[in-house]
Amino acid sequence: MGEESSPAAAPAVEVPSYFVCPISLEIMRDPVTLSTGITYDRESIERWVFTDGHGECPVTKQRLAPADREPTPNHTLRRLIQGWCAVHAVERFPTPRPPVDAARVAAIVDAARPLLRRRRQREELMASLRELADIVAESDRNRRCVQGASGAVEFLLSVVKERASVVGVDDATSAKPEETTCGGVHDPAKASSPEEAALSILHSLKLSEESFKRVLEGSGGEDFLETMACVLRRPSYLSRMQGIHLLKSALPAMAPARLTSASAALVDGVVGVVADRPSAKAVKVALHVLCRLCPWGRNRVKAVNAGAVSALVRLLLDEGCGGGGGGDRRACELAVVAIDHICGCAEGRLALVAHPAGLAVVSKRAMRVSPAATESAEMLAVGVVARLLFLVQVGASGERTRARAREMLKMHARVWRDSPCLASHLNASYPR
Repeated sequence: MGEESSPAAAPAVEVPSYFVCPISLEIMRDPVTLSTGITYDRESIERWVFTDGHGECPVTKQRLAPADREPTPNHTLRRLIQGWCAVHAVERFPTPRPPVDAARVAAIVDAARPLLRRRRQREELMASLRELADIVAESDRNRRCVQGASGAVEFLLSVVKERASVVGVDDATSAKPEETTCGGVHDPAKASSPEEAALSILHSLKLSEESFKRVLEGSGGEDFLETMACVLRRPSYLSRMQGIHLLKSALPAMAPARLTSASAALVDGVVGVVADRPSAKAVKVALHVLCRLCPWGRNRVKAVNAGAVSALVRLLLDEGCGGGGGGDRRACELAVVAIDHICGCAEGRLALVAHPAGLAVVSKRAMRVSPAATESAEMLAVGVVARLLFLVQVGASGERTRARAREMLKMHARVWRDSPCLASHLNASYPR
């Protein structure tokens, strides 16, 4: 009786090979053809070409010129697939919606722009942002269309800028813990405010370096950095995670002069992400940003004033960071490199030496991660060792500081005294 009622007893239907996408190996829902003559499912080939960044046809391996990367709909094959599904009682795929064009995106943006500063029309602005969010979420092609539409990215940034600073830093404790479980991914349709919706759309767009260069022209770069500084000070952990991802993506498109003029508020916001640790991924992204900012101008000093040394040492002191407990090895390596950058200024070296666990934890953790971190830590140690030897010899900071410096030098004598990076004159003055 069980066999008669089981759907598994029905004979399997063999799908024609030319109905199957060469990438997903499933029946094509929206068949499209590349200039090479090979047909794929739209979602699969657009992910291959645009999201994953491959520049060739997956089957023929032929390089695709930029003008040939947009696939052409194969309406004939789609009708054949739908007819075959009807004959064999297979669930039919709905006819795909036509892709959005730049004119429609521009119309939405033009209609929403006057609503930006009208507080009473907040719901109308939210409706426009939700419409943009639905367009972006529908397909990679729509995402690229919104990204390339004139004024769309600038409008979204203006929404974030106009309203991002409404909430003060003092309200940071009001962040909801559940917001940290999203890993930086958020549905803009569920956003509670226009700035959250706009920020989520910007995060979903995955802006290219070319898009950022267009946005950052002229005074746009300064406005963008100011906006990100406000976002990183918001109470919402989710907004801060999305903001730090945007900032990391934008940095390669910024000129050195722009990085040199980074505000103390921006650096403080980046350090705050490291200190608060909203998610493991956000911490690594923030460490990347910190390492990118520190070499320019007085950003090292700004990082020290923001408490970067203390935050980084606490990160390294974490039980699982770089040790044998399966912690995040990459985060530990980036933290060591960040400390290396910060110690390029006197304030950074002083902050590391002054921290009760600073020098010891850097030396201990560096040997457990990777050759890159070990090299950074060894070069860092040379500068710190010179500072400690100076304190021992001169004693200008008092007898207690002198004794503490001597104790640190003796504790690490086995490694530091024999280091090939240590100059001979420093080795001669090393306490025995």
